Amino acid sequence: MSARNVTSGVLVGVGTAAFVDETVFHQLLHWHHFYDRSTSGVGLVSDGLFHAFGWLAIVAGLYLYADLRRRSAFAHGTWWAGFLLGLGGFQLYDGTFQHKGLRLHQIRYGVDLAPYDWTWNSLAVLFLVAGAVLLVRARAGR
Repeated sequence: MSARNVTSGVLVGVGTAAFVDETVFHQLLHWHHFYDRSTSGVGLVSDGLFHAFGWLAIVAGLYLYADLRRRSAFAHGTWWAGFLLGLGGFQLYDGTFQHKGLRLHQIRYGVDLAPYDWTWNSLAVLFLVAGAVLLVRARAGR
């Protein structure tokens, strides 16, 4: 059941990161769309697909969470470790692979990207380290 706790947390973490990214940077600030290499109409459709992906990850993670609770197998520390690993993993994947590797979009346009990229990716690494520490502590029974 430990793997299911981690998987549930990772899915909810990935979905939460996607939700925050979509809501704050795409919709409220209008800094970018998920896919900025075409028209704004295509960008809006890509945002809708990205939003749907985030919600599906949360629904799948909460389904596993409910199953763990039903079986009395839910482990708080392990689940939160998975959540932070999902949050940081998604953010680091987005900041490195999607922003720099595929160039689907950038955080902002027309500004020096370095402070934004460093902040985005540094926060991702902090989430990953916190999740790894929690996972090690949970597996050690602390």
